[in-house]
Amino acid sequence: MEEILDFLSRLHDSNTREWFDAHRSEWAHVKGRVAKLAEALIEGVSSFDPSVCGLRVQDCTYRIARDTRFSNDKSPYKNWLGIFVAPKGKKSGYAGYYLHIAPKGDRLVGEHMLISGIYCPEPTLLRSVREEILDNGAEFTQAIRTAKGFRLNTDNKLKRLPMGFPADCEHAELLKQKDWCLEKSIDEQFLLDDRFVEHAVREFRKTRDFIGIINRAVQYAYEEMM
Repeated sequence: MEEILDFLSRLHDSNTREWFDAHRSEWAHVKGRVAKLAEALIEGVSSFDPSVCGLRVQDCTYRIARDTRFSNDKSPYKNWLGIFVAPKGKKSGYAGYYLHIAPKGDRLVGEHMLISGIYCPEPTLLRSVREEILDNGAEFTQAIRTAKGFRLNTDNKLKRLPMGFPADCEHAELLKQKDWCLEKSIDEQFLLDDRFVEHAVREFRKTRDFIGIINRAVQYAYEEMM
């Protein structure tokens, strides 16, 4: 983990194509370490959530190059790494378990994090999750409580209830969410522990019920589309 953190920290300070080209062989080595980490996380999460069994590293990791076409920030590379372990992979639309590593912070998340949930789902999936909360809000709320040490991110939230949902709903605040992510900040001491993966999996396990409810709604939406 030290090699990953060190490389990202130096990339943050020298985020140019010239610097990256000069350190491309080092990145190849670090990328291999990231792959090993992803494999370990997939195996660990599979131990309590069989829906992610069989995932490959490429199903859960991202390119380090940034798409700068529509961004004011023209830095060519990400100064962070993410590993997203979700049923059928990172592009499936399902909720999953996300590790975010950012030694010097970034504008996306800003710190090292463990995050479980679904981010910016497409409209059909978004509505299905809201309907699930409408029908089973108590179960959903209990799943959030069960994830001790995590908090629900409420940054991306409507000011009013979405159309079609009753104003007197007991779980109205949850229905205002545009995504549902439980997050837990972790420090470098946590990351550098020899048993990091074991500890991360232990924490993610607390969010299993939360993920299960969301993915039940996602699965239902996909079945309705067929």
